[in-house]
Amino acid sequence: MPVIQDNRFKRLKKKVGQAIGQFGMIEEGDRIAVAVSGGKDSLTLLHILAALQRRAPISYQLVAVTVDPGFEGFDSNAIRSYLEQEGFEHHVEYSDAAAIIEEKRRPGSSYCAFCARLRRGALYTMADQLGCNKLALGHHLDDFIETLLLNQFFVGSLKGMSPKLVADNGRHTVIRPLVFVEESEIIAFAEGNQIPTVGCSCAFAACFDLNRQRMKQLVNRLQQEIPDIRRSLIGAMGNIEPRHLLDPKFNALLPQDGKS
Repeated sequence: MPVIQDNRFKRLKKKVGQAIGQFGMIEEGDRIAVAVSGGKDSLTLLHILAALQRRAPISYQLVAVTVDPGFEGFDSNAIRSYLEQEGFEHHVEYSDAAAIIEEKRRPGSSYCAFCARLRRGALYTMADQLGCNKLALGHHLDDFIETLLLNQFFVGSLKGMSPKLVADNGRHTVIRPLVFVEESEIIAFAEGNQIPTVGCSCAFAACFDLNRQRMKQLVNRLQQEIPDIRRSLIGAMGNIEPRHLLDPKFNALLPQDGKS
């Protein structure tokens, strides 16, 4: 079923188009692997990129890729059926993430973080095999904010996500086109279009992602007093004043007159 081309979808396309242009995410001839977990975020991203592709002044290709982690209850066939019905090229990589996590995870480390690293490695491999030079992930504005707060509160680091980065291996460029899209907008779009979703099905997810849930709840509470808090926090990530931070390595970046 084609997505509803209403004002809500137009706003989503505008925000994603803004991010693509501002951060130079997509270029002529790109072949982009879009990571589709089966959740609302990744499926919304795929629909938006496909809609923009039809009117884009440049040519690029989209390939939907899914890593099936082997968790009981995860149904990659349902994802495949939906995407084939919608006309998307789709590939699935099967893994035994649950067994690997139990064997390799360091004591005290997060199940979710370790699983994410495993899935990212599998996605890079799929991108190579499919001839894709970029990997698009479905992290939205709320994910960016929550990651920033998690690093500040629990790591003691002023660090967030990047909308576009070259992976550590130097071969893959990761893009996050939903950086300006709020989670509430994605929920409304997915529900309005009756997009079927497939949950993670990981038995550990509810227990080991509690800090992120705490950050989400914190921002929601603060928004009741500060309506523009999300816009301010995402804006702060791109409005940095290095000389007003405590890291001494930034001193070398300052001119002799002390002006930034």
